[in-house]
This record gives sequence, C-alpha cells and structure tokens, in this order.
Amino acid sequence: MFAVMDKKWLKLGLTLGGFIIFVYLLSDLFLLNHATEKRYLIDKKTTIENFKKNKTYFMNVIITGATKGIGLAIAEKFAAEGFNLALNARNADDLKSLKKTFAEKFPNIEVLVKKTDMSKKTQVQSFAKFVLSKWKTVDILINNAGVFLPGEITKEADGTLESQINTNLYSAYYLTRAILPTMLKKSRSKKASNKKHIFNMCSIASQIAYPNGGSYSISKFALLGFSKVLREEMKDKGIRVTSILPGATWSNSWAGVDLPQSRLMLASDIANATWGAWTMSSSAVVEDIVIRPQLGDL
Repeated sequence: MFAVMDKKWLKLGLTLGGFIIFVYLLSDLFLLNHATEKRYLIDKKTTIENFKKNKTYFMNVIITGATKGIGLAIAEKFAAEGFNLALNARNADDLKSLKKTFAEKFPNIEVLVKKTDMSKKTQVQSFAKFVLSKWKTVDILINNAGVFLPGEITKEADGTLESQINTNLYSAYYLTRAILPTMLKKSRSKKASNKKHIFNMCSIASQIAYPNGGSYSISKFALLGFSKVLREEMKDKGIRVTSILPGATWSNSWAGVDLPQSRLMLASDIANATWGAWTMSSSAVVEDIVIRPQLGDL
C-alpha cells in the first residue's frame, strides 16, 4: 500500500515539478520578449530623434513642377527613400495639400514648398534663395517643370514659342545657375554626401519632330542641348548630369484621352528610371534615358 502511495506521490511531484519549471521558463520568455520590444522601441525612437536633430544625414533634392504627373511620382519615390524635398508648383493649394500628405506618409523627412511660376526668372531665383536659406547642401536637382502647348509653327498663337521657352528651357537654366555653386562645394561633414546629380526632364520631342509639336518640340530640343552642354562642363567636377527623354506618359497633358491604360507609360516608370540612374556609383553616369511606351510613340 505504501509502495503504491509512494509511486502516486512521486508521479504527482514530478508533474508539479515539471509544471513549475514550465511556468518559470514561460515567465523568462515573456520578460525577454518584453525587454527586446522595449529595447526596439527605444532604439527606434533614438534613431528618429537623431534623424530629426541632424538633417544633413538625409540627402536633399529639389524637384520643380512637383504636384502632378512625373514630378509628383519622382517626389514620392525619393520621399520613400528618405530624401528631404524642396518642391514647387504654380498652385499654392496643391502644394499645401501635398505637404500635408507627405508629412503624414513620410514623417521623418523635411518637405519645403514654395509657390513658383517657373516661367518667371525672378520667381525662379526667389525659389532658389528660399531653398538655400533652409539647406546648406543640395544633392540632387531635378528640372522637371514644363508646359505643353500643341500647335504648328505657322498656325500657333503669337507668343507660344516664348511661353514654352521660358518654362521648358529658361527655368532649368536659371535654377541650375542659382543652385550649382552650392552643389559644387565639397562638404566637410562625414555624414554628408558628395554624390551630386542634375536631372533635366527633356522629351522624345527633344529628338524627333512630330505633327503638332511646334514650339514645344523646339523648346525641348533646346533643353536637351542645355543638358548636354552641362554634362560636358560638369564631367571633371564630380556632378553627374542626366537627360530624361520620356515618351507618352499619363499626366494632365493626356487627361481625357480615350486610350487604354496600357497604351501610355505610368509616371512611376519615369520615377523608377530616375532613381535607378541615381543609385549607380559616383564613377558612372547615365547620360540619356530614353523611355517609350511598349507599343511605341503615339
């Protein structure tokens, strides 16, 4: 009888002992997970605070005409990659809305915005001064602002050429001249990048004349010429220059056109190509990016 009782107590003791060990291990595991989670939250908070304290840790990029189409897609891409942004457009409400959206979606970057008519030299220069008053360095300049007014040289309204030259060519010329001296300076900060890049948003119309292109094509031919000259001048100065020549891309210019979605390129396609050119090492440069819809030009 006592032998049976001993066996029962032994079995019970082993069961209770196992349970106690299980509870002990479980509590240890809980405490370890809690400590790890707390450490992660502290590290995450510290990292974000350090980012906010030291803005030079981020790259700074200027994008003109950034509230719609290709400009907006490029802004979203670089924001997602952690770049500070300086953006402009002609519509103040669009800029205000975009800044609010980006503040919610990308809370760890700085977004500067300023209403600017890029066809006006004084406003272009004012925008440059505004950016340089906020930033000590500029890593990337993307001359994206442009306007498309269809027509034929002999039939388009008087002033059409001047209007498109001002927006599509002079805007890039004046802004580049204003920003370039800052880009040419070598930063002494170990965290700052000396990998500088200028992108000029040209067009397929920079290469070939097409029906109803008129003054638009003239202005884009001129922009490509500007970009190629700049590339030559910046070769030995460590600043890469890339001309982007997109074909038909979904934007406001194509709004209302009765075509299937797949017939034109997405603005994000151009943004991804721009990002890809930037990510190359400083010893390589993509001079020209020609992108067309899969089915060719319209």
